[in-house]
Amino acid sequence: MIAVHELTKDYGRARAVDALSFEVRPGEILGLIGPNGAGKTSTLRCVVGIHRATAGTVAIAGRDIARDPVAAKRLVAFVADEPHLFEHLTVAEHMRLTARLYDVEGADVKTTRLLDEMELTGRERSLPAELSRGMKQKVVLACAFLHEPKALVLDEPLTGLDPLGIHRMKLSIVAAAGRGAAVIVSSHLLHLVEEICTRILILNRGVKVADGTLAELAAQASAEGTTLERIFLGMTGAGG
Repeated sequence: MIAVHELTKDYGRARAVDALSFEVRPGEILGLIGPNGAGKTSTLRCVVGIHRATAGTVAIAGRDIARDPVAAKRLVAFVADEPHLFEHLTVAEHMRLTARLYDVEGADVKTTRLLDEMELTGRERSLPAELSRGMKQKVVLACAFLHEPKALVLDEPLTGLDPLGIHRMKLSIVAAAGRGAAVIVSSHLLHLVEEICTRILILNRGVKVADGTLAELAAQASAEGTTLERIFLGMTGAGG
């Protein structure tokens, strides 16, 4: 599971995240949404240990990300909003490197399956410069799924994907949760969040303003049966 307690992140005098607490249980998909500048990316980067929290704690399956970073990071996969690949490594070499870093058993079989799932079969020898934006995203996602992480953290995972890629990625995210992963998906695509997430956390100016199922959020907003978009606009003050 992912356990976040009183997470605070400051950049100088600016507070990006303010005493944020939440948990994501195995098999759960948490949708993290909020306006631009709400603190979503800062939260995710603290969760996976890229940024050190100013205060508070983050644990991945009981491993504290600050006190035991190696053990915690072996259990998590993070996909950033921009794909970052090694310029001189091919698609296949990225997969082999990931397999070695995480001691993946049966890596060849899993790699073949994932490359087929991501529509990358035949591009194994391609370098990043030869790939489109969407294909680069698929390589990053394939690497993330390879070691079957206990925690999967995705920041705008569908950016650059075509309709078929989006469809397959939604199935892959749901399948990862079905295997017991705790998943966080941050996206501005509210229809995606509404479709695949079992719970939704709305963040605004670094503060949690709502956390629950869509039905629970609708009840909090006194708007039963309404859409996530209407709930989001009302709770963040963006609806006028």
